[in-house]
Amino acid sequence: MSIKIAIIQFPGSNCDLDALHVLNDVMTIETTLVWHNEFKGSQFDGAILPGGFSFGDYLRSGIIAAHSPAIDEARQMLKDDKPIIGICNGFQILTEAQLLPGALLQNESLKFICKWVKLRVENNQTAFTNMMELGSILNIPIAHGEGRYFTDKLKELQDNNQIVFKYVDNNGEMGEYSNPNGSLANIAGVCDLEQKCVGLMPHPERASESILSPEKTIHGKLFFESMKNFIEKRV
Repeated sequence: MSIKIAIIQFPGSNCDLDALHVLNDVMTIETTLVWHNEFKGSQFDGAILPGGFSFGDYLRSGIIAAHSPAIDEARQMLKDDKPIIGICNGFQILTEAQLLPGALLQNESLKFICKWVKLRVENNQTAFTNMMELGSILNIPIAHGEGRYFTDKLKELQDNNQIVFKYVDNNGEMGEYSNPNGSLANIAGVCDLEQKCVGLMPHPERASESILSPEKTIHGKLFFESMKNFIEKRV
């Protein structure tokens, strides 16, 4: 089957071309850049909300984009079992739109952080993690100033298996020293109840070619391989 993926562009998106390159050229999945006001979810099998600074994030990261017509289309896509992932600013948009639980706050250090981090897979049943091993460690970079995850419903997320990734050290251990931004419980990514919508601060599109990775790993490809697998099984 032919899979069609949309990358939704907002004013200020700047990681859209990175994602486009990985999906089109590395994964050979037909992928199109679509301006948010023109996005129609019925034309696609899945969607990516890329990183950047949507609308300049003047009020709060992702809050203006969360009211775009594209979000209504995204809601319908999820009802139609079509997967959606929000990366960095895309994650912020999904939480502000309440498609994902919690909020992203300013980093504990009050500084922009750009570096490679380790993620531990906490849930490998989602549309974007089904090709990963539970408990495996991924090498993925971050680049954000407001990535500190917070929720007042932590137990609910734990009970519903909605925590998808946690920041850990090289040995897979969790602690303050392995938490780059002060996120609650070292949370790096979460999903919705149906596990079709995933959001995370790290950038898998920047970890999908060995030439870009300091460890020559391509763990980012697993996200998009999982998406492809989910769509093919759905159809």
